[in-house]
Amino acid sequence: MRWVSVSTVFSVAMAFPAVADFEQAAKATKPLVDVRYRLEAVDQTGLKQAARASTARLRLGWIMAPTDGFSVGVQADYVAKLGPEDYNSTDNGRTEFPVVADPTGFDLNQAFLRYRKGQVTVTAGRQRIAHPGQHFVGFKAWRQNEQSFDGLRIETSGKRTRLDYAYVARVNRIFGPRDGAQPGAWSSDSHLLRASLKPAEGHRVAAFGYLLDFDSDNGPANSSATVGLDYAGSFGPFALDAAVGRQTDWADQPLDYAAPFYSLDVAWAVDGLKLGAGWQVLGSDGGRASVQMPLGAEHIYRGWTDKFAAVKPAAGLQDVHVSASLKVEALTLAATLHSYEARRGGLDYGAEAGMSAAYAWDKLSLLLKLARYEADDYATDTTKFWLMLVYSL
Repeated sequence: MRWVSVSTVFSVAMAFPAVADFEQAAKATKPLVDVRYRLEAVDQTGLKQAARASTARLRLGWIMAPTDGFSVGVQADYVAKLGPEDYNSTDNGRTEFPVVADPTGFDLNQAFLRYRKGQVTVTAGRQRIAHPGQHFVGFKAWRQNEQSFDGLRIETSGKRTRLDYAYVARVNRIFGPRDGAQPGAWSSDSHLLRASLKPAEGHRVAAFGYLLDFDSDNGPANSSATVGLDYAGSFGPFALDAAVGRQTDWADQPLDYAAPFYSLDVAWAVDGLKLGAGWQVLGSDGGRASVQMPLGAEHIYRGWTDKFAAVKPAAGLQDVHVSASLKVEALTLAATLHSYEARRGGLDYGAEAGMSAAYAWDKLSLLLKLARYEADDYATDTTKFWLMLVYSL
């Protein structure tokens, strides 16, 4: 109820919008229609049954374009299974199968009221929040049911500066809308803050702080305080991303810990070809606890098999990876390779290789994707395959 109260106070406190501007923006806004079908197959050592999940997501929405004054947005998803339920969705009890975290059902993904005046934008209600890179804050768009946030967000931007603050009262997780083996939502009393500066064209430096306080009943304690700096810049065909920071316990976190993190990614792109390499370290406090990223878009960075998505090992994680992609008109081919090690104890976790092919038409796109994790000292051998077809209007 907290975010509902915030929305109510916010709407009453603001001046009445310019009705003509609101009507013009509303008329120019088109409904959002998105249909996504996905076949996901998972073969995992230790489970006798292989998973085959055939699901479809219908997304309907109406998000007004930003305009000075008030605007509104609403978006709803419905996920349905097509065929046998031969997979563990985390809420269907089919634990003899590997996990495919796409529970079925209806979910209100966004419902917000937004006010913009000049360089200031205030958004109240259920909304997407994604910070650059989505390492610590993102909406996990890979799953059929996205992550969204209930709360209040204030953004200000100047010619070279940007300030972004959000109070989050509830996190609507990818495991929703119902509770299962994982909670569908977390009650939250969290603060997300990011301040960035563009010292020159093509370069950005930022400081961030995330004070996460969750009522979490799914086992791991996820409350933490994280502060850090990051940089993104381009030098002709080369791009560089780097980050450094520190995470400690916060709020009701029962573990007393402090751990560093740092990352470095470089890329070279020319004529549709892109080559990349990176090194990311999620540190550990003596092997007792490590850096966690419960709100981040893990599938993007730490491997497509998601072996390190939910909880990072207490001994920490070092991920060395390389990637390549080639775009030829509407076809994009990509490949990735990861090598994982512990930061404490000398364990060699394993390695992952992945490849994908994507083809885009006017309103239709097709994706084929394959990933294989070879375990050494962590988790089990796992192969995943996806076929995904998306139609967007």
